[in-house]
Amino acid sequence: MTGSELGRYIIRRLLQTVPVVLGVVVMNFLLLQLAPGDLATVLAGEAGGAPKEYIDQLRQRFGQDQPVLVQLFNYLRNIVFLDLGYSFRQSAPVLDLLLARLVPTLLLMGATLIVSLGIGVLTGVLAALWVRTWKDHLVSVAAIVFYATPLFWVGLMLILLFSIHLDWFPTSGMEDVVAFHEGWARVVDIAHHLVLPTITLSLFYLALYARLMRASMLEQRGLDYVTTARAKGLTDRQITTRHVFRNALLPVVTMAGVQFGGLLGGSVVVESVFAWPGLGQLAYQSLFARDFNLLLGIFFLSSCLVVTVNLVVDLVYVVLDPRIRIG
Repeated sequence: MTGSELGRYIIRRLLQTVPVVLGVVVMNFLLLQLAPGDLATVLAGEAGGAPKEYIDQLRQRFGQDQPVLVQLFNYLRNIVFLDLGYSFRQSAPVLDLLLARLVPTLLLMGATLIVSLGIGVLTGVLAALWVRTWKDHLVSVAAIVFYATPLFWVGLMLILLFSIHLDWFPTSGMEDVVAFHEGWARVVDIAHHLVLPTITLSLFYLALYARLMRASMLEQRGLDYVTTARAKGLTDRQITTRHVFRNALLPVVTMAGVQFGGLLGGSVVVESVFAWPGLGQLAYQSLFARDFNLLLGIFFLSSCLVVTVNLVVDLVYVVLDPRIRIG
C-alpha cells in the first residue's frame, strides 16, 4: 500500500462520512424539537413567572418563533461555516464552550482507552493461555462482575474508599485550582485527579475487551494455520506472538471503534460523579437548562469524534492484517 493509495482511501472515507454526520445532525435537531419546554419557558419559570408577551419576545430573540424547517435550514447553513450558534444560557458562543471542554473529555477518554484496551487485551490473552484453569475462571468471574456493575456505583464506592477513607485521591475536579501549579507540577496534579475517573470508566470496557480477546484467541488457536505452523516446527510462543495474537486483536479493535460512542455516553455519568469539566458534564447541565444550541453542538462534535475514531480503526485494520487491501 503506497502513500497515494492511503491518501485516496482517507479522502474517500471522509466523503462517505458527510451524509452520516448530516443525518445525525438532522435527527438530533428533530428529536430535540420533540422535548417539552424550551429555554424561554425555563428562564421565565426561574424568574417566578412572566407574561406571555415577554416569553414570546424571548422566543423571537432565540430564534424559536420560526417554523421547525426554517430553524433546521438555518442551523445546517450555519454548520457549514462552523457556526454552532450562541448559548444564551452560558452567554458565550457554543464553539468556544465546546473547545474549552473538549480537552478534558479527550484526556479522560484517551486514558480510558489505553487502560481498558491494554489491561483488557493482556488479561484476555492470559485467560486464553490459562484456559480451563482456576486462573481462567477467576478472570471470567471478575469480567462478568465488572461488566454488570453500574458506573455511578463504582465511582461512588471509589470516592468513599480512596478519597474519603484513605485520602489518597481528590474527590472531584480536574486539578487543584487554588494551588496554581505550573509545568510538570500541573501535569502531575491533573494525572492525580484523573486516576479515579479513569478506573471507573475503564472497568466496564476492560471486562468487555478481556472476554472478547479470550474468545478470539481460543478461536484462532483452533484454526488450520496454527496446525500448519506447528507442523513447520514453530513453538507455541512463536505461534501466539507472530500469528494468533495479531489475528485475534482484530475483533477487539473493531469493538473499540464501535464502543467509542458508548464511551462518550458513559463519560456523562462519570463526569457528573467526579465533577470532571468535560463535554459529558456540560451536556448534563445544558439538558436541564434547555440550552438546545449547546446540546446540538455537543451532539455534532460527538458524532465527528465517533466518525474520526472509526476511520482510525479502519487504518489500524490495514496495519494489523496484511490481507486487507485498499482498492
